[in-house]
Amino acid sequence: MATYRWKSFNDDGDRPDKPRRYGVTEMRGPHYSIFSRGLLEDVFESMGQFVDGLKFCGGSHTLMPKTYIKEVTDMAHKYNVYVNSGDWADQMLRQGPSAFKEYIEECKQLGFDTIELDVASLGLPEDTLLRYVRLIKSDGLRAKPQFSVKFNKSDIAFTGNRAFGAYVIPPPQTSEMVEDVDLLVRRAERCLEAGADMIMINADDLGRQADFLRSDMIAKIVGRLGLEKTMFEASDPKISEWFVKCYGPKVNLFVDHSQVMDLECLRGRNLGQDHSSLLGRSYFLL
Repeated sequence: MATYRWKSFNDDGDRPDKPRRYGVTEMRGPHYSIFSRGLLEDVFESMGQFVDGLKFCGGSHTLMPKTYIKEVTDMAHKYNVYVNSGDWADQMLRQGPSAFKEYIEECKQLGFDTIELDVASLGLPEDTLLRYVRLIKSDGLRAKPQFSVKFNKSDIAFTGNRAFGAYVIPPPQTSEMVEDVDLLVRRAERCLEAGADMIMINADDLGRQADFLRSDMIAKIVGRLGLEKTMFEASDPKISEWFVKCYGPKVNLFVDHSQVMDLECLRGRNLGQDHSSLLGRSYFLL
């Protein structure tokens, strides 16, 4: 007699229970489409054990009533899911340090657990960036700088011969962007030393398709920073599959809510390229 049941990953030794320090899945929240409380709760009820974090992208929460945001963060905490503010802090930083301090306090009141800093768009001196990381940590929240592998050419340090201690005039900002993974790693290491909890890596510069991923850069980032301290954006399911195949179930990934179950299939049993989502079917047992 044939029976049907849902697949279980409870016996998988590579996937620890929440809260997890590795194998973290962060889910994209309201941004590209409207997310109702009901839909969020359905996701948490059906897949909450696989979701570690919820990220508000692109400052989407600034368009929502504060009462709604608090309800969403409370719901997430009910399922042991942390809430990431996303990169909207960039807009507050341009108003000065006092505005950013107020933003941190507002994030705490609304129930956010993590504040993300998009380093590429901030354009801050490194010392200032580290000061903001420490400020976030001093208020009891998690700091998560987001790095890109492309930098403005003027950000690359001068390496020519000069007298010891001589002042070098900073070069003007240009429109030319250059790749420098070593600079990314050095700045990320300093942020971790300042107390940052995790480093987010922008996937745009590493390739939006699995066939064009810069595996050499990814290997250097993981080798220097470690899997536990890095999270990669996986904008396409094939990219998620590539990361799990190359680095195992312990890799931290940021995905769309529609990819959560498929990603867990890869983490739990590595079903390969022909796997299909368990949201659409049960699996057959004899």
